[in-house]
Amino acid sequence: MKKIKFTLPAEALGSATSVVLLGDFNDWNLDKGIELSVQADGSLAASVALEPGKTYEYRFLLSNGTWINDWNAQQYVHNQVFGVENSVITVPAAASKKAPAKTEKAAPAKAAAKKAAPSKPKKEKAAVALSDDLTKIEGIGNKIAKILLAEGIDSFAALGKATSKKLKGILEKAGSDFQMHNPASWPKQAKLAAAGKWDELAALQQKLVAGK
Repeated sequence: MKKIKFTLPAEALGSATSVVLLGDFNDWNLDKGIELSVQADGSLAASVALEPGKTYEYRFLLSNGTWINDWNAQQYVHNQVFGVENSVITVPAAASKKAPAKTEKAAPAKAAAKKAAPSKPKKEKAAVALSDDLTKIEGIGNKIAKILLAEGIDSFAALGKATSKKLKGILEKAGSDFQMHNPASWPKQAKLAAAGKWDELAALQQKLVAGK
């Protein structure tokens, strides 16, 4: 709640000897009327605890039965029921209390130094990727494709330039499991694949399969 001071100048009383404050905050009930007291300067005043952020209508009732408005009201509003104007006050909303910002504790010197130290670059794994899918060549599977890649043969064009003798040497080097393969047709197949002659490649591979 917020204490709000309501005042009236002495001359507002006229012939009246006292005045009470009535409004929404006391249900306009005369029994709950708040009497204004005389101040040192002759004015009359009363303080009322009101809820912040709310708007109230009010008036002053003089002891001679006369109703008057606050001479310094924030604004006035017409009351259609009684055909009069009431004084209006809007109590300022309470300022929201912000939680104090948390201060971060300084990290220990050793921890800070450790954090600041550049991390060692991780060793990158060698990428195992082919420019072309060599497994499309009859006689080459995934394992042989990787063996050829390790020797720098990573595309149809590179395979097409390799000699049968070179390819045979690569297979022998790879071990006994690969020495049984015959790479004689691989360069020719690779040249057709590199040129995009897939129909001719398919026909050649049919002959190779049939001849096995």
